[in-house]
Amino acid sequence: MLDEDGLALAMGLGLFLAALLGVAGHEPFGWGVRAKVWLDPGQGLAPLSAKFAMLPGLASLGLTYLFMALLLGVGARLLGARLGRFLAGFTVIFFLSYGCYALGHFAYIAATPDQLGKLGIPWSLNLTGEAGFILALLAGLGVGNGLPGLAGFLREAVRPEWYIKTAIVLLGATLGVKSAEAVGLASAVMFRGLCAIVEAYLIYWALVYFVARKYFRFSREWAAPLASGISICGVSAAIATGAAIRARPVVPIMVSSLVVIFAVFELLLLPFAAQHFLYKEPMVAGAWMGLAVKTDGAAVASGAIADSLIRAKVLATSGIAYKEGWITMTATTIKVFIDVFIGIWSFVLAVVWCAYIEPQAGHKVRAVEIWQRFPKFILGYGLTFAILLAYCLNAKAHLGSAKLVTAGTELFRVLFFVLTFFTIGVTTNFRKLWEEGIGRLAAVYVVCLFGFIIWIGLAISWLFFHGVKPPLATP
Repeated sequence: MLDEDGLALAMGLGLFLAALLGVAGHEPFGWGVRAKVWLDPGQGLAPLSAKFAMLPGLASLGLTYLFMALLLGVGARLLGARLGRFLAGFTVIFFLSYGCYALGHFAYIAATPDQLGKLGIPWSLNLTGEAGFILALLAGLGVGNGLPGLAGFLREAVRPEWYIKTAIVLLGATLGVKSAEAVGLASAVMFRGLCAIVEAYLIYWALVYFVARKYFRFSREWAAPLASGISICGVSAAIATGAAIRARPVVPIMVSSLVVIFAVFELLLLPFAAQHFLYKEPMVAGAWMGLAVKTDGAAVASGAIADSLIRAKVLATSGIAYKEGWITMTATTIKVFIDVFIGIWSFVLAVVWCAYIEPQAGHKVRAVEIWQRFPKFILGYGLTFAILLAYCLNAKAHLGSAKLVTAGTELFRVLFFVLTFFTIGVTTNFRKLWEEGIGRLAAVYVVCLFGFIIWIGLAISWLFFHGVKPPLATP
């Protein structure tokens, strides 16, 4: 019988191999549903590919559900689940969680400043479609804490670790293409992106781990995933670290919940702070978003919002028009470089835990023990990343077909992320979490985020990007 780790690896690689038909110009998952920013609910869902434009959004959603039910039903059977109970629970989870994700794309919630004019609305919360993940989490929390009967009915399909591990395998493909695009960018930005790795892994991680252990008295089991979640890239890093050190499932799940919640506050505050204080140093602002905001989607969204706000302010105050996208690109490049090393960091932690943290008395650490501890789904993440990076670097013309591949992998990555956030909420019992110490976890996050992460990130962004300007927009 497979475990969730091995099944996530197999399922993620299977979806990736199918999506590879994109290199030949095919779109095997073009019928899959995607959510769009909407004012009219009837326009909120659409097929992934324009080739299926005649397919109504609800039909695309139905086909996506049927495919996911079949795929995950087979997987659940291999895991030894009761298939009927799993499919019944999954059906409710799928439609509730995707409904939340689509609702998060409502224009007054999701539209960024550069979209307001196109949509004809005067304001928005500027949360982008990532707000859908937050709504899915909140809905899951409501079910888990207020509807125990429904939570019990869903239990067989509530498997957040399986869902997120599969999503991480698929995430590697996206990062491979983004890294290939970054190779063609200015060498100065590339160098500064590499420097971000040192900051996130060797400064942030060590400091958060030290604070959690020394001042809040957390065990290593809690301190390591917390350090990864706060310092690297949130949910993905917390899950990978938890698997590497064999933490109990509740540990990375709790950390992930906190990271998502705090990312909302960062997304709402930091771009506007950057507009006010850093509009004369736009690339510093972009780098700061990439270093300070701790989930992938929120970091990129923060960069996009800062890009729009700063360009507008510079144009209004000095008449200078910067080319769109360079601030966003800076935030994205730095975040990508940080994410790329999740697999390496997981391996490092697996070695450290085997050799020093949990060694067996009088027993030498063997390679097989490190292999047993190492999270196998990270291999899928590394493989999908390496394949698309090599393909894109082989010829610049390959970027277009590679993006057809990642359109398919991103479709399922988003679906698995939505399922993850909803089911994390269902498993999050506030009373038990308070007993486990979620109040102290939040305190560590507040102390580290506002005590040094934001300010070290700003200082290093200033050090490396001070005086660097985006190119001017062509008339």
